[in-house]
Amino acid sequence: MTPPRLQLVCLCNNQEILESNLVRSADVASGRLPLHLEWSAPSAAIGLNAGIDATSAEILVFVHQDVFLPQGWADLLERRIAEVAAVDPDWALIGAFGVDLASTGWGPVWSTSLGAIVGQISPCPVAVQSFDELLIVMRRGAGLRFDPGLPGFHLYGTDIVQSAAAKGLGAWAVPLPLIHNDGFHEALDASFDAAYHYMRQKWHARLPLKAPVVRISWHGLNLLRQHWHNRRTAQLRKGLALARQTDPRTFAGLCGWSDLAPPDA
Repeated sequence: MTPPRLQLVCLCNNQEILESNLVRSADVASGRLPLHLEWSAPSAAIGLNAGIDATSAEILVFVHQDVFLPQGWADLLERRIAEVAAVDPDWALIGAFGVDLASTGWGPVWSTSLGAIVGQISPCPVAVQSFDELLIVMRRGAGLRFDPGLPGFHLYGTDIVQSAAAKGLGAWAVPLPLIHNDGFHEALDASFDAAYHYMRQKWHARLPLKAPVVRISWHGLNLLRQHWHNRRTAQLRKGLALARQTDPRTFAGLCGWSDLAPPDA
């Protein structure tokens, strides 16, 4: 059988969240986007590399289990890939939310934990230094792998962009509207700290790097500042968060993303 051109790879640990979000996506339900699941991986890198090895699609889409892809998303991705290829034929990575070299965040994506659409919108691909991990697109031919030494499930979106850059390959943010039906995050946990310090050592020569959540610096003070900021704003942020039990299709409708097909389609 001819392998699909597009393939979703998802790390899972909660069947209910998976079925309430990603599996509800029209392109997943129809089979337009085949879904490969990796259950209870010991780390993000190990699980995603297993997904690379278990699939053969030309384009891999690494996506969180609590993401919902609106109607027409797969066709939109194909159009965005063509836009990136027009400026960078040997592109390696595309993301739905990325941080550019000036530390600006580009989307747009809906975050239930923030109760808002986040990320600016660009009419053309934007070169980035990091991705949010909610959705990352990889061209298999780029030959990239996730670093199995990176602990836990954080900052691999920054790490893989820097791995691409080290090979002279491009990473781009493009508008790929989606619903991240995530829960409220009160604080960064110890596993985030471990990933942060791993990145400080690994990419010391490239620092500082701006990840979506925190700046990675050689001195590490930005992590301490982020912990302080999270404690100070916890109640405010909790008040902004919406119920993740809401059908993500409701959020897609409120964002105007019920159908991503072009108006003249």
